[in-house]
Amino acid sequence: MEPFSSRNLALQAEKKLLSKMAGRSVAHLFIDETSSEVLDELYRVSKEYTQSRGEAQRVIKDLVKVAIKVAVLHRNGRFGPGEMTLADRFRQKLRQGAMTALSFGEVDFTFEADVLTALLTECRDTLLELVEHHLTTKSHGRIRHVFDHFSDPSLLTALYSPSYAQHLGKICDGLRKLLDEGKL
Repeated sequence: MEPFSSRNLALQAEKKLLSKMAGRSVAHLFIDETSSEVLDELYRVSKEYTQSRGEAQRVIKDLVKVAIKVAVLHRNGRFGPGEMTLADRFRQKLRQGAMTALSFGEVDFTFEADVLTALLTECRDTLLELVEHHLTTKSHGRIRHVFDHFSDPSLLTALYSPSYAQHLGKICDGLRKLLDEGKL
């Protein structure tokens, strides 16, 4: 049995409160303007691709909730040394995925859905391992939902098609800015 800790209690309360208030105002504490623009564009892509406003909203809401929870855990020093190694590996894979997505967007005829799918799947698995002992199974489901949605080869193929060029351009601009600022 774990001894009582007010810090743990405060962290649990903070996570619970944030999960209930995961609206724009709380999200802005953890998600900056550029990230928000990329998320908005990902929402538009999802909505257009799935033809479902509700599904697009769910996937972005899940993404924001997970990002906030992981940020809270990280800011409160909840990850041990081994977990920090996983966090670094996750960040490297996410960065690699962003650079690959940018490269595919900037160089014609280089897109390979399998490459991005594999990178996003690695990100998902690493993140799940990182938060295994910190988040609930419901949050693990949210992580799977987000990564499975965006690593779908048919969605990626549609995103890199001419009909989604405007969306892809905005996403690439945002990713480039996040990479340049060291936020990704």
